[in-house]
Amino acid sequence: MSQLYDFSVTNNKGETVPLLNYQNKVLLIVNTASACGFTPQYDGLENLYQAYKDNGLAVLAFPCNQFGEQEKGSDDEIRNFCDLNFHINFDLFAKVDVNGDKADPLFDYLTQQAKGILGSKKIKWNFTKFLVNRQGEVIKRYGSIVKPEKIAKDIEQLL
Repeated sequence: MSQLYDFSVTNNKGETVPLLNYQNKVLLIVNTASACGFTPQYDGLENLYQAYKDNGLAVLAFPCNQFGEQEKGSDDEIRNFCDLNFHINFDLFAKVDVNGDKADPLFDYLTQQAKGILGSKKIKWNFTKFLVNRQGEVIKRYGSIVKPEKIAKDIEQLL
């Protein structure tokens, strides 16, 4: 795949979603988990989404169980957890791998476009975030410790 909009992903309901549906939007793509110390970042992601969705921001959350097995639930259980605890309105996708031989192709692409510390491609933990501009270019990668509210200024510059 040569660009972000060439990919299709599976949403939390099992439906195929072409990323072309998000063309001309600023995207924040995040690997998430329900039982992680960073799980409260769901609130920050929802706050960003609510603040900027009318200006063209979309948040795409991809649950992942690769880090400390902190996302053991089924897609339905994950949705119920998010609805009950965080009342999220942004898009939630099916559980994926983000590293290794079974990594979702989207995450292979994202990590090639925005490498981590010391040029590492590997995602180190849950709640790694990728910021994508309206043209589908991966602009920046943020580690788990970067809270969503700290990304607001970068998002504003792209909107």
